[in-house]
Formats: sequence, structure tokens, C-alpha cells
Amino acid sequence: MHAGRRFKLTEVIYWTRRDIYLFTVIAFIPTALYYFFHVKWLVIPWVAIGLVGTAAAFVVGFKNTQTYSRLWEARQIWGSIINTSRTWAIMSRDMVYDDRAVIQALVYRHLAWLTALRYQLREPRIWENMLQKSNVEYAKIYKVPEKEVSLEEALTHFLSPEEKEYILSKKNRATQVISLQSRHLKELKDTGKISEFNFIELERILATLYDHQGRSERIKNFPYPRQFATINQMFIRLFVSMLPFGILQEFSKLSIEHGEWFIWLTVPCSLIVAWVFYIMERIGQSTENPFEGGPNDVPISNISRTIEIDLREMLDEKDIPPPVAAQQDILL
Repeated sequence: MHAGRRFKLTEVIYWTRRDIYLFTVIAFIPTALYYFFHVKWLVIPWVAIGLVGTAAAFVVGFKNTQTYSRLWEARQIWGSIINTSRTWAIMSRDMVYDDRAVIQALVYRHLAWLTALRYQLREPRIWENMLQKSNVEYAKIYKVPEKEVSLEEALTHFLSPEEKEYILSKKNRATQVISLQSRHLKELKDTGKISEFNFIELERILATLYDHQGRSERIKNFPYPRQFATINQMFIRLFVSMLPFGILQEFSKLSIEHGEWFIWLTVPCSLIVAWVFYIMERIGQSTENPFEGGPNDVPISNISRTIEIDLREMLDEKDIPPPVAAQQDILL
């Protein structure tokens, strides 16, 4: 997520430059046919184009509203994870009877859950957009932590070798980390290191963490409905293709008064209108999947590190890792 900085127009143009080239060609061809070969029938009434443009604007607006809702829900979930994590740490510290090693194990295992969850959420899905050429190119200016360090290495800091081997053998690693937490709590209750009441309260926190995880997985594993996404793209492409033929008609009238060269203003005018509609569609597309590792996604790596710092400070540790720094003003 861009850290407190607005997008520059030059960055947006660079991001969509391939599409700008295409829009220029689409506008140039009918204009050239009209100007050089006098193909006068290459015009479409504005009524037809206006109807298509209205439908495209409606669908784009609907999509952007829904994709923003997905992004905002994802951010709310991870805001809740921050609060629940702090609650888990302070309850573990104060409810376990004076055994620092056990308290540290409970807190570190929770950090392992955060690590496993964020790695799962960064796994690619076939419907995500990071493999588009423009996104791949833009992704070269920053590095996603989960793609730079393996999960096995990341878990080494928080789990014993036996627990790490067990977790890595499972498919849903985050789920199994909480399962280990519950098993450990039962052992602590059976040995009298926590009371029955404290056991129930800590188990309730684990249930809440499962709820946060499930809500994150729902957003990750259920894409924005493909029928809406496909119709949106079809309407935009149809509108962009029809647009020069309508603008051509208007500038052909003006060229009678201002000269034949005036017809060439069809190209920049078509380009600007097409780009405005297209960039609205791309904005919605870039917020469809808030965990894939894009520059405008929920910064789960940064949030996880913030939680780790808070929890380890609660344990009065001195060797605290630094926050995840923004890269090119991008939080990940």
C-alpha cells in the first residue's frame, strides 16, 4: 500500500502506456481512412456510443465499489488481527503461572501463525492480476518479503525443529499452528499451569483467530465474480472501439470551418476519453485481490512485523527486529 503518497500522473501513464499505444492505433486507423481515402461512412451516431458508454460507466462504477469493499474488509480483518494478537500476548503473559519459557512458546507460536497465514495469503491464484505485463514490470521496483525468504526459514525463528517439521508437512499450515496452540493449552491445564477459567478464555481467543483466518481465506480464495469482471472488460473494449467513429463525425463538421487537418484532433480526443474509462477499470482490477502482493494491497508483511514488535516488547526482549520499511513509498 502506498505509504502516504499520491500517485503521480506520470506513473499512471507509464503503468498504462501499452494500452495508450493501442488506443492511439484504434483512433488513428478510422481517422486515416477518413482523411486519406475519403471513407465518409465511417461514422457512428453519438446516441449508440452514449448508450454503450453509459452501460460501461455503470458497470465500472459497480465493480469499483465492490472491489473497494473487498479491500476495506481485508484491512478491517487485519486490524482485528492486530488487536486479537495483543490480547493473546497479554493474556498468555498474565494467565500462565510464572513460567517464562511457556509464555514465550505461546507468543512465538502465535507469531508462527501470523507467518504461516501471510505466506498462504501471498500464494498466487490463477485469477489474480500480478502476472499481467504492466504489473510484472511495476513489481520490479519493490520486493515482496514472502517471495524473498522461504516459509521454512521464516518459521525457524518461532517454532522448535519438531513443530516446524510437523507444520511444514501440512497443507493449511496456519490452521495447524493454532491446533498446536490448543494442544499446548490443554497440557498446561492438565498440569495445573493455567486454571480452568483461563484455559477457556485462551481457547476463546484461538477461536477468534480462526475466524480472522477464515475471513481472510474467503477473500483470498473467492475471486470477484468472473461474469461481472468479464462483462466489464467487454463493455470497456466495445466503447473504446466505437469511440473514434463518433468523435470522427463531430470533428468532420468542425473541419469544414477550420480546415481538413482539424479531423486529426479525433486521435487525441479519443485517446483521452478511452484512457479515462480504462484507468477506472484498471483501478478496480488492482483492488480485486487485496493479498496478492501488489502496491495497493493490504500491507500484511508490515502489519505482521508491527505485531511481532509489540508482542516481543511485551516479553521485555531487547533484540527487537526493525519495522518493515516502505520500498519506493510502498508498504507490503
